[in-house]
Parts: sequence; C-alpha cells; structure tokens
Amino acid sequence: MTEETPGFDEQQPDVPSGATSDDAEPKAADSPSQEEGAAPAGDTGQDVALVAQLDQARTALSERTADLQRLQAEFQNYRRRVERDRIAVKEIAIANLLTELLPVLDDIGRAREHGELVGGFKSVAESLESTAAKMGLQQFGKEGEPFDPTIHEALMHSYAPDVTETTCVAILQPGYRIGERTIRPARVAVAEPQPGAQTVKADETAEADDKESGGPEEG
Repeated sequence: MTEETPGFDEQQPDVPSGATSDDAEPKAADSPSQEEGAAPAGDTGQDVALVAQLDQARTALSERTADLQRLQAEFQNYRRRVERDRIAVKEIAIANLLTELLPVLDDIGRAREHGELVGGFKSVAESLESTAAKMGLQQFGKEGEPFDPTIHEALMHSYAPDVTETTCVAILQPGYRIGERTIRPARVAVAEPQPGAQTVKADETAEADDKESGGPEEG
C-alpha cells in the first residue's frame, strides 16, 4: 500500500484550466514597453503644435509691428502738416494785418519827407515802424535799380539817354514784403534807353578804340 505524502496537494499552485505554467506569469510586464513606444509619438505631435503656435505668434507680432510703424508714420505726417498749416495761417494773419497798416506807413513816410515828423508823433511813428519790422515787414524800392515787373509797378514811363536798360528813376510809393512774399509792389516811374542812343554810343566806343589803336588798319 502506497503512502501519500501529507500536504502535497496543498503545495500545488492553482493553475487555470487550459493554461500552461508560462501563461500563469503576469502580462503586466508588456504594458510599460507599449507605453514607452507610444510616448515619443505624443511628444512629437505636441512639439509640432507648439511650433505652429510660435509661428502664429511671430506672424501676429510682425503684423502688429507693421501696423504700429504705419500709424507712427501717419502721425508724424499729421504733425508736420498741422505745423505747416499753423505757420501758414500765422503768416497770412500777419500779412493781412500789415497790409491794413500800409496806408498809415505811407502817411508816416510823407510826413518824414516834408519834415513834419516831430515831437510825440515822431515817437509813435517810429514805434509803429519798429513793431512792423519785428513782425517781418521789409520795405524795398530804390531809385536807379533795374525795373523788375515781379516787384515793381510802373506808373510813369519816359526815355533817358543815360540809361542802358529800363530803370526805376523815381519811387512814387515804396513796396513791402514779408520774407519772400511781396504784399505790395513798389510803384515807380521808369525810364528806357533813348531810341538810337545805343547805336550812337556803340559808334562812339568804336571811334575811341580806333584812336587808341592808331586808326583803322589800311589794306
């Protein structure tokens, strides 16, 4: 009679039916390798998304920078235009004011010519002229200067043998300007060369040359 070893059945591991001893090992060991293989793919997709977002941010920054530069340029142009208009308006206002004062300045000039600019009237007149000069008013027009139709207005005309071009021989009313802007031309009397005077003078010059050279050369 064979004796059974006590407790043998208790030491046998419980193996499911239809499974080998290798199958009895836990399969959890395969899970980490699968996760490790899937992780790089996820990181790559995340990097691509971040790069795309960075490109979008850079594009938006470039657009905003261009908009800011354009607005700044427009603002600078606006400031220059406003400043230019302000100066133009100021010059026009000053010119209009001084134009209204020209008759008074003409009266002061006539009084000075006749010796009537004396006493308190003289002080007031000189103060007015000084203030007008500080505002940029300049008087022009002198006897003997060539006639310039852009700044002179001829009211009288004559001929003179001693002039070689149209010349202002009398200033009937002085002209005034502010900077390069003429607000009133000088009203003058002009004289032109006497007809034939230039021919006579040319002949006289030729005769003088011949005398200096010993007379005309003989052929």
